[in-house]
Amino acid sequence: MNPHPYSPAFDIAGFGFVSGALSVDENGDAVAGRTEALEAAMSRLSERLATVDMKLEDVVKTTYFVTDVSLRDEANRHYETVFAEPRPARSFVQVAALPYGATVEIEAIAHKARENETAGTTHTAPRER
Repeated sequence: MNPHPYSPAFDIAGFGFVSGALSVDENGDAVAGRTEALEAAMSRLSERLATVDMKLEDVVKTTYFVTDVSLRDEANRHYETVFAEPRPARSFVQVAALPYGATVEIEAIAHKARENETAGTTHTAPRER
């Protein structure tokens, strides 16, 4: 039984909407370390995707919530190792605090393509500063 009043993930019409996955270990304890926190949040995200029969490869959009915006460069490098081209769209937002002492939270939207659909197209915009 889920101890929270929301679904960790919800799927409808081929889309998966994943609630924020925190940088905690399997016991719910905050993970120390910058890279370790990114990896923990991604692991929790993978677990939540699996509840709706989806994988990281199905993710089309992520939103990162972090307690330290200087984590952005490390998050970019980590993103490149986790997601193949074309990578999902992403937002990156600094917040004052996250539950359970976590430093990273990742939410996602995923889509499981049907056989007659093609892969998404990437549109490039001017580089972010």
